[in-house]
Amino acid sequence: MSDALWSVWWLWIAGALALGVVEMLLPGFIFLGFAIGAALTGLMLLAVTPSLPVLLLVFAALSLAAWLLLRRSFALPTGQVKTFKDDING
Repeated sequence: MSDALWSVWWLWIAGALALGVVEMLLPGFIFLGFAIGAALTGLMLLAVTPSLPVLLLVFAALSLAAWLLLRRSFALPTGQVKTFKDDING
């Protein structure tokens, strides 16, 4: 295994946990996609250790896929519009 910091699997898992905490503080399903991507990248590093460009490409692809799945699963049903019953100003 390489001694490079980016190839250490548990650092990716720790980063995923940190991004999960950030998602709890600033909800919006943006950081959660990155957290899932980092966790899956860390798990992948248990089996193989690719070069840095390949690893970053895998992280980006997994994060995008996770974000798209989250967006699809938490989106409003088709044709439904978000409405507000109460005005916070009055």
